[in-house]
Amino acid sequence: MNIDWQDKHHRELTPQELYAVLALRNAVFVVEQQCAYQDVDGKDLQGENRHLLGIADSQLVAYARLLSPEDETSPVKIGRVIVSDRVRGARLGSRLMEKAISRCQLRWPGHDLFLSAQAHLENFYGQHGFVAVGESYLEDGIPHVDMRKNAP
Repeated sequence: MNIDWQDKHHRELTPQELYAVLALRNAVFVVEQQCAYQDVDGKDLQGENRHLLGIADSQLVAYARLLSPEDETSPVKIGRVIVSDRVRGARLGSRLMEKAISRCQLRWPGHDLFLSAQAHLENFYGQHGFVAVGESYLEDGIPHVDMRKNAP
């Protein structure tokens, strides 16, 4: 599958791209996972935060939000990692994580990476160098675990 990967600062997103991002996140995290939560949390358009979009045939099929570090010692946070149900099974999740990690390391070298993973995906993120830190906890009724990847 040919994917056009785009790493955009929030000011670079067109209204149509932002709509596609929010629609995909809503379709999967709210509707498919039956989890009523406030996805629009004020971080999408903040500071130096970025959006990694994977586009195939003019459709957004993969996405991750990259939250810039809060200070010189804070990690970069990768979140809202998502692959559209239309393309699941094509190992697009792994390609998305590889792109997200490389973009974070390029934009914010020397910073660790952090993510809050749904617990059933701990092994998936482990394959990309993330290690669980702390115990599992419930977030919006779904078991999660914090994970960290040390800077190279």
